[in-house]
Amino acid sequence: MSTTIAISGKGGSGKTTIASIFIRLLAARGNGPVLAVDADPNSCLGLTLGVQPTTTVAQLREQARQKQPKAEGMDKIRSFEFGLQQTITEAHHFDLLTMGRPEGPNCYCAVNNLLRQFLDRLTAAYSFVVIDNEAGMEHLSRRTTNNVDLLCIVAEPTPLGSLTAKRICDLARELPVSIKKIGIIWNHTLPTANRRLTIENSKSKIENIDTLGSVPFDQTVFDASMNLKTVFDYQENGLALSSVKKILENILNLKGPSVTQSYFL
Repeated sequence: MSTTIAISGKGGSGKTTIASIFIRLLAARGNGPVLAVDADPNSCLGLTLGVQPTTTVAQLREQARQKQPKAEGMDKIRSFEFGLQQTITEAHHFDLLTMGRPEGPNCYCAVNNLLRQFLDRLTAAYSFVVIDNEAGMEHLSRRTTNNVDLLCIVAEPTPLGSLTAKRICDLARELPVSIKKIGIIWNHTLPTANRRLTIENSKSKIENIDTLGSVPFDQTVFDASMNLKTVFDYQENGLALSSVKKILENILNLKGPSVTQSYFL
């Protein structure tokens, strides 16, 4: 049975970094195949994972909408599904699916129906699915997936971060998607000394949203980002990796020894 984790947050909150750490940790445990889904039109997840997608679902969807294929019925469906299979980039111990930009003003109903059917079957083949979403969660709102076990909202412990997290939570509860649990990960993207608002003060401003944990500022992660390094360059015992590992174990009740970075070499 597949476990789907969707991650959202405003730009600059560190959501893609945390999503990539989730993927690294889950892939390292060897508890089953992991599918990484980049559902942010900005498409940075592949960069943090060190994977370059060859094409996106959006490109295929646009081609399918514009094309007037001679094939009908099952041939048309098989042709579309074959194209979708080609959008999956296989990496070391995980696969990457890049959604690309949202759909335009034209009608995509027929294509989206095929897409939903394919994604439902695709995600069922993985033990874990990690979806990196934009704050507006466009792809979830289009029902490109039907069930989410956990929505992690990544936010900075500031008044703006608290307000954004609440808005994302309110939006999520209106989506036509089953979301079993919603929680916040407070992420310090700058050194703690620069913060005037504590996590406790942020938590008090948001009702009915659980706090999953907090991630302290990690200079090594910041340096890696500045030098275009990937998540697999993060130190095994670094502050960020250790904190996210603890959060992941708590929310998924994962136990057992972790696997060192050498697993990916």
